[in-house]
Amino acid sequence: MKYKVDVVRIRENSIQLNGWVVGKTPESKAQFKVLDGNKKPVKARYVATRRDDVSQIYYKKVYDRDFGFDIQFPYERGKDYWLLIRCDGRTVKIKYNEQLVEKRASVLHKRIEKIRDLMNMETVHVALEFWKKNGLKALILKSKHKIQGLDNDYDYGEWYKLTKPTEEELERQRKEKLASEPLLSIVIPAYKTPEKYLREMLDSIKAQTYSNWEVCVANGSPAGEGKIVNRVLAQYAKEDPRFRFVDLGENRGISGNTNSALEMAKGDFIVLADHDDTLPEHALYEVASAINKNPDCDVIYSDEDKLDMDGGALFDPHFKPDFNQDLLTSVNYICHLFVVKRELLSQVGGFRQEFDGAQDYDFIFRCTEKANQIVHIPKVLYHWRCHQNSTASNPESKMYAFEAGARAIMAHYERCGIPAEKVVKGVDYGIYHTIFKVQNNPLVSVIIPNKDHSADLDLCIRSILERATYKNLEFIVIENNSTEKETFAYYEKIQKEFPQVHVVKWEREFNYSAINNFGAQFAKGEYFLFLNNDTEIISKDLFEEMLGYAQRPEVGIVGVRLLYQDNTIQHAGVVIGFGGIAGHTFIGLHEAESSYFHRAMCAQDYSAVTAACMMTRASLFREVGGFTEELAVAFNDIDYCMKVRNAGKLVVYNPYSVMYHYESKSRGLEDTPEKVARFNREIAIFARRWPDILKNGDPYYNPNLTLRKSNFALRDLQKEKIGEPYKLEV
Repeated sequence: MKYKVDVVRIRENSIQLNGWVVGKTPESKAQFKVLDGNKKPVKARYVATRRDDVSQIYYKKVYDRDFGFDIQFPYERGKDYWLLIRCDGRTVKIKYNEQLVEKRASVLHKRIEKIRDLMNMETVHVALEFWKKNGLKALILKSKHKIQGLDNDYDYGEWYKLTKPTEEELERQRKEKLASEPLLSIVIPAYKTPEKYLREMLDSIKAQTYSNWEVCVANGSPAGEGKIVNRVLAQYAKEDPRFRFVDLGENRGISGNTNSALEMAKGDFIVLADHDDTLPEHALYEVASAINKNPDCDVIYSDEDKLDMDGGALFDPHFKPDFNQDLLTSVNYICHLFVVKRELLSQVGGFRQEFDGAQDYDFIFRCTEKANQIVHIPKVLYHWRCHQNSTASNPESKMYAFEAGARAIMAHYERCGIPAEKVVKGVDYGIYHTIFKVQNNPLVSVIIPNKDHSADLDLCIRSILERATYKNLEFIVIENNSTEKETFAYYEKIQKEFPQVHVVKWEREFNYSAINNFGAQFAKGEYFLFLNNDTEIISKDLFEEMLGYAQRPEVGIVGVRLLYQDNTIQHAGVVIGFGGIAGHTFIGLHEAESSYFHRAMCAQDYSAVTAACMMTRASLFREVGGFTEELAVAFNDIDYCMKVRNAGKLVVYNPYSVMYHYESKSRGLEDTPEKVARFNREIAIFARRWPDILKNGDPYYNPNLTLRKSNFALRDLQKEKIGEPYKLEV
């Protein structure tokens, strides 16, 4: 028997235990018993839960069985209790009391547990499987990331306490008179809500520092089953007229129940909330403040985190970017807190029953499509309660929700006139991969600067010609001061073998921007693909994936996922501010590892992507003046992305277009005083050209996340103040 108790919570007069047990075979069945200090049985509530991860690890496949447990039993403080687990003839006893629970919850104990987890035989088994599939280097890297994870500066609970408003700030908010105080209608559909959770939600609203609100609850509990909900709502309504409710007497579905609550709302703005979640005290104040600062806004959303079932612990914060059109079609990243202006609601209509399970996703699409201004508040203003039947913790429990989500995305494309072929499952449930239709088979000019390194160049060109399924290509190779005879012999050979390859000669000093601008003059394609010579294609549909985005009129640039030779990430988008100026996201993360909310595997808009592999429309390239030749070596691709964004176009990162990048072999390192001085000059040039984004922060990142690392970790509060840019040390 193998077992683990993952979570222990003491709440008021009860203890809750979550964990898992497996026996010798998948058919082995565990039995549980709780005893008090006198070894007498204690009545406990037991619920079996899915643990497909455990099944996969121990039995090599997912079995349709519940290997997890959720056990709750009455608890009297100061006394001892024992959990007995019996399976396959073996029994273990685990002791619980306040001191032991507190000790096990300590940071030191958690680190010891993590180290034990890394050293046990199950971890060794998983590691061996990972090694077989991905290689030794990948295993070493993943292990390194696991060990580094033991030394995070903060866990989120500690971090949240340090960053949440002080009592003095909350009191200031209560007293502040805003220039405009819109009525906010909090709309809540209720359905057989547990009294404890309903009261926690209503109390969290009652405690708000902003007072001009109303609560509109539609109780969709079936007749005879909604008495407790009605009693609670009647009590709050009697004590405070801002609480209003209606008893529907039947379940009209999540959309029907929500629409009934919407009909009650009289507010200037509608705030959507679930019946078992909570809001921090300053949530509505921040919403009202954002409306005052942005009088034209008609959609507002915030960051969020998750709340455990007992309401005592916060975890898994989601710090989001500002509005990100393509990320929204990859995943419903907006979710909570979502606020919409009444006029916009009247225009787009309420919730649609045919999208139940993803009704909020469909609603968000329709609102953002029509919005004049979308405001993101980069603060956690919503605590999403997480339980086993919630898509927040167990996506497979609501597969229908993800199927509805795919239909919501396709409906969005149809309304917007975007020629999408289909939407399929991405890296995980709830992560979507859109496959677009390529229109008219346009010519793509692949522009590759080259200095010697003919073997690398040959691998680059042949990998595309032999593996890529898209064939309407031409290659413009820009010869840049090569010195080896073999290089020129190769040029003659490759042009004779492949007539679509053309070599042009650059005869001045190295200047990446000028070289590419020169090569573009010879290109005949409707689209340019700027490409390094030290790359190799991985995904055969690379061009179709890129063109699918590039052909959309609102898109100006498409970037790709680039991997090092060991299958770790070299590029998955660029954040302005990383390292002081700009840097790649998720560098060194193995492709088999999960990134922050799967961002490395979500198509999305970024401020920039690398020109090591970057597609852009030829007409747009000419319109914005190509690459800035003042930036000869560094940041010229980032600068080009900034110019394209300044022209009102999007820069899209597509993770399904994948290449190897063997990292700047032909140019060498910045390893001389002259090169370092030039690099520093170009930093100053870039900072002079784009001061606002360096000062205000990258809109596609989040000010709560660090600029010192590429993994989207929490800001180190000792070294980086939230809202301030990271100071580059040159």
